[in-house]
Amino acid sequence: MTNNDQLIINKVLKGNTNAFSELIDTYKDLVFSLAIKMTKNREEAEEISQDTFVKAYKNLNKFKGDSKFSTWLYRITYHTCLDALKKNKKHTNSFELNEITLNQIQTTDNALQTLERKERAKTMNKCLLQLPAEERSILWLFYYKELSLKEIIEVTSLSEANIKVKLHRGRKKLLTIVKDTFEPETIAHYGRK
Repeated sequence: MTNNDQLIINKVLKGNTNAFSELIDTYKDLVFSLAIKMTKNREEAEEISQDTFVKAYKNLNKFKGDSKFSTWLYRITYHTCLDALKKNKKHTNSFELNEITLNQIQTTDNALQTLERKERAKTMNKCLLQLPAEERSILWLFYYKELSLKEIIEVTSLSEANIKVKLHRGRKKLLTIVKDTFEPETIAHYGRK
């Protein structure tokens, strides 16, 4: 947790409720990103984001500072998403997800390479969205957000063994989906070392 986060938290706890908007501005993209990855629904993700910040505000006095504030907020978001997914068994894929590629591909001057990379990332993202919500979110936290296993344990409340199993299964399922999605010659090309 940054010192700035702690200063803002202290202000809020001392009665300066307007200071909480600084935390919202800092972490709104982080919260929305996880919500959209888990729900695959923009409206629901926006609602979950709002709910997450309301819960964080109401429970700010319970934040002990043992972990980073972002990890604590991820945890609230994750569980709010799980609750929403349990309530709504039907999910819509009514929008196109426009997010940076899985490996945050470096920009290149070659437009053809850039286009190819964007197309691959879009396809990889579609593959990722086919995974069950929990496996998808764990893979996303691990690879996109580069959280450690310890931080993912804090976010999800799952055991380390369970997270490792879900990461392993998620990677295997994702590989199968990717193999089914990409043309065989593309797999052969990128599979070579």
